[in-house]
Amino acid sequence: EKRIDDKVEAFKRLGFAAEDVMGMFNKWPYTLKFSDKKIAQTFETLKKCGFVEEEVMLVMKKRPELMRASEEKMRNCVETFLGLGFSEGEFVAMVKCFPNCVGLSEENVKNKVEFLVKEMDWLLKDVVSFPPVLGYSLAKRIVPRCNVIKALVSKGLINGGKGVPPMASVLASSDKVFVDRFVMKHGKLVPKLMAIFNGDRASLTKERTQQQ
Repeated sequence: EKRIDDKVEAFKRLGFAAEDVMGMFNKWPYTLKFSDKKIAQTFETLKKCGFVEEEVMLVMKKRPELMRASEEKMRNCVETFLGLGFSEGEFVAMVKCFPNCVGLSEENVKNKVEFLVKEMDWLLKDVVSFPPVLGYSLAKRIVPRCNVIKALVSKGLINGGKGVPPMASVLASSDKVFVDRFVMKHGKLVPKLMAIFNGDRASLTKERTQQQ
């Protein structure tokens, strides 16, 4: 009990309430495993990355497992996003919405952002508005759905012929909702669109089977 009380006090010195700490512990029990130094270091590192204290507390309460990340990893994460053209303020906004951004590899982030921007003509601000997209599988979710959208755009059958629809409407929903929204309403094109939608998944499954 004394060790727990000591850890709670370490968080309280940074501005957290006791109930905040218990909430973090319930989300991730290892919250109380880290030393006072590591807790304070995580707090200060996030501040150096552009977060104000209230934002640091919000992010840590949402995703206490961020304490596992080293200072170097956090700094590298910031550099990755800035290198792709995001501003520091946009990075902070994305992490506040989707703290798991900090845990993604440089290659993971670059591959997804470059595909969304270069292949689909979405803007960086669209990624900022919907950062959970960075947590989706590129091969299983993003590419199959986007291939369907590109087929519809090429025929002028979507979004009033004005290009790609909003990112969240394409990628946030379940597979069933996506198919109902973008495939089933197109009559004779349904078999072709379903083949496009399932094509990458079938290829991925076949590749894995061959590897086994």
